[in-house]
Amino acid sequence: MKVIGYVRVSTDEQASQGVSLAAQADKIRAYCALYDLELIDIIEDAGQSAKSLNRPGIQRALGMLRNGEAGGLIVAKLDRLTRSVRDVADLCDTVFSRTATLFSVGDQLDTRSAAGRLVVNILACVSQWEREAIGERTKTALAYKKSQGVRLGAPPTARQTDDSDTVARILELRAQDCTLWDIVHTLQAEGRPTKRGGQWAPKTVAQVLARHGVAA
Repeated sequence: MKVIGYVRVSTDEQASQGVSLAAQADKIRAYCALYDLELIDIIEDAGQSAKSLNRPGIQRALGMLRNGEAGGLIVAKLDRLTRSVRDVADLCDTVFSRTATLFSVGDQLDTRSAAGRLVVNILACVSQWEREAIGERTKTALAYKKSQGVRLGAPPTARQTDDSDTVARILELRAQDCTLWDIVHTLQAEGRPTKRGGQWAPKTVAQVLARHGVAA
């Protein structure tokens, strides 16, 4: 069977480092070698969220499947494809039923059987729950900041920015599903320095999020 590999990372920081993308690709190649599958391409979406299928890479891969250029799509893990239960259900009904097969290396499953399609949908439910739980924790943190009198949103001037206000802004942007680099660029555009007066970086934004119980 001819198959397409698909890899994705959710932040520009991961995309620039390339480590996660390379690790996913290595797993896909090893899986193909083990099960005698012909890997014709590995398509990537770097710095893309999994909340929808509106990504250039996955759309290209699905187009190749629909055109009969390959018989299967392989991902290192199901959440690399999508975290949306609705998207998984739609794909299983339209693409991964008779047209093509979905393989997930880390989850050890494929959609060639009804049991495989059932497991895919169950795992998608778990992934969506995880994403929504992160959103709920972020909103809770924002509500607490607001109750403490911290002003949310962009400041009128950089001089009026304090540390707690910037933290609230970071949480607000993350709740909007902004990537780490999106947050960095916004903070820079709004003239918000770090606590020590330096420039923000994805790593420092991630540290702020972690201190407030929000996944980066």
